[in-house]
Amino acid sequence: MKTINDFNFKDKKALVRVDFNVPQDDQLKVTDNTRIVAVKPTVEKILKDGGSVILMTHLGRPKGEVKDEFSLKHIIGEVSNVLGQEVKFVDECIGEKAEQAAADLKPGEILLLENVRFHNEEEKGDESFAEQLSKLGDAYVNDAFGTAHRAHASTAVIAKFFPSTKFFGLLMAKELQAIDKVLKSGEKPVTAILGGSKVSTKITIIENILPAVDNLIIGGGMAFTFIKALGGKIGNSLVEDDKLPLALEILAKAKEHKVKVYLPSDAIIAESFSNDVERKEVDIYAIPEGWMGLDAGNKSRDQFNDVLLNSRTILWNGPIGVFEMSNFAGGTIALGDSIAEATRLGAFSLVGGGDSVAFVKQFGYADKVSYVSTGGGAMLESLEGLELPGVAAINN
Repeated sequence: MKTINDFNFKDKKALVRVDFNVPQDDQLKVTDNTRIVAVKPTVEKILKDGGSVILMTHLGRPKGEVKDEFSLKHIIGEVSNVLGQEVKFVDECIGEKAEQAAADLKPGEILLLENVRFHNEEEKGDESFAEQLSKLGDAYVNDAFGTAHRAHASTAVIAKFFPSTKFFGLLMAKELQAIDKVLKSGEKPVTAILGGSKVSTKITIIENILPAVDNLIIGGGMAFTFIKALGGKIGNSLVEDDKLPLALEILAKAKEHKVKVYLPSDAIIAESFSNDVERKEVDIYAIPEGWMGLDAGNKSRDQFNDVLLNSRTILWNGPIGVFEMSNFAGGTIALGDSIAEATRLGAFSLVGGGDSVAFVKQFGYADKVSYVSTGGGAMLESLEGLELPGVAAINN
């Protein structure tokens, strides 16, 4: 893997693709700077070498139009604050103005370019747009794992204009190493926890990870499709009836690969999808009509805990209950506790995918696991075994 550690950036201008697509409030103030903090080591390494940094990113979905609310001028203060020095800004990313700003940049300085998605050519992967961007730097660094699954001009196409000076940033390298640890080099036993609502969105992940894992915990709404396929009564619980044969196929494939599959044995149920309703704990195979499962029960939590405490590598993607409602968050909190304890005992734990990442941040588990992925879609495509365009562009 060719990372920035393989190059000395002294007197070089590094064009660094980052993912600063950060959440903002009504006043356009940044409400979560995780993605900015994540690229700090890459920026610091280049500056320490005696180079300068030109940051390029997208923000939101302006669809090729210049829109003030998507301008990066609104986040410049937060970027400067996190990176610990004043960051210069230019309200264009290609053309004379951008080229002049890049030319004026001195070693040790940082420049942020305007939103690359103000140009339609970015998402189209336009080669001449990529070439114009490439004129700004001497080397290209991709540190935007969150957009590595997109074949856009600034995330993939641009790399061809830097045949010998293209590198992964330190964040990107960490993300790829974490996934590799789960799929290839992780210490056994390897346990994957897949939750969330639908089996259909996780099929390719399950098929790709079966050869790599020893245990598969299936929870959340998607578990009910498996329970019904196995003959269970699930009441009004979420189910994909057209995926019942597929659920049985997955269980058969897991058996072929000698993977132990763990489904919840009990569930916390309610008569409606609401926090303040009567709740019962029942056998998951015997949910009465008119009731729906909204969380894993206590027996399931204990069983999952036993599996996790005996695991050395853990992948977690998707909650096992409706954690957004406090009365149905217990199962996912228990799972978080188990993974945190396994990590404390020396296991490697990787958390990825929007809802799981939201959960670990909200409930304070982010520093109790080994690694929290910054890229939802990119991580899922990696787990599906797909080569990401942003990764291929550096490797090839």
